Parts: sequence; structure tokens; C-alpha cells
Amino acid sequence: MAFGIDRNTLRKWKSDVRNGDIAFLTHYWLDDRFPGCTTVTKVGCADYQKLIAWGKKYDLRKDWIHQDPNFPHFDLFGDTQKEILTNEQQWEQIKKFQL
Repeated sequence: MAFGIDRNTLRKWKSDVRNGDIAFLTHYWLDDRFPGCTTVTKVGCADYQKLIAWGKKYDLRKDWIHQDPNFPHFDLFGDTQKEILTNEQQWEQIKKFQL
């Protein structure tokens, strides 16, 4: 279950992904499969090769990409999520979600 984002934020992320940009979307999220994780960051890009290349910078394997036909993305959790958001200077998301 996702919560903590508004429609405009989601629309912007989708638009950025469709345009071939590396786009970040963080939201609160609860899933029993991932105890202790209360947020997830989706890093998407419609340019699949660009997304693969971006992921290699952080040792993210291409088979970890969520194969959404319109919005392919990596899901980031925990320490990896915070490290990547910091490296990518996503300060607003870090602050908003107290990462």
C-alpha cells in the first residue's frame, strides 16, 4: 500500500519517466515482505538502456528492474535507498520522508 504522495507529484514522475529522464519518487509504503521498511523510492526511466546504465553506478542489477511496460523502475529500500538519494542530491525527498 502506497501513501504520502499527491497526484501532481505522481503525474510529474510519470511524465519525467516517459520523457526518458531518470526520475525519483519516494512514498510511504508497507509490505509484510519487507519488515522495517516504511518507504520506497521508485527510480524510473522509459529509456531502458539509460536506466540499466544508471543502476550500474550503484551495483543494481538489470534483473531488479520492475518490468512495468510504461514505467520501468528500480525499487530502493533501506540503507541503499538513503545512500542513493544522498548521492543523487534528492534532498527534498530525504527531508520529507525523514531518511
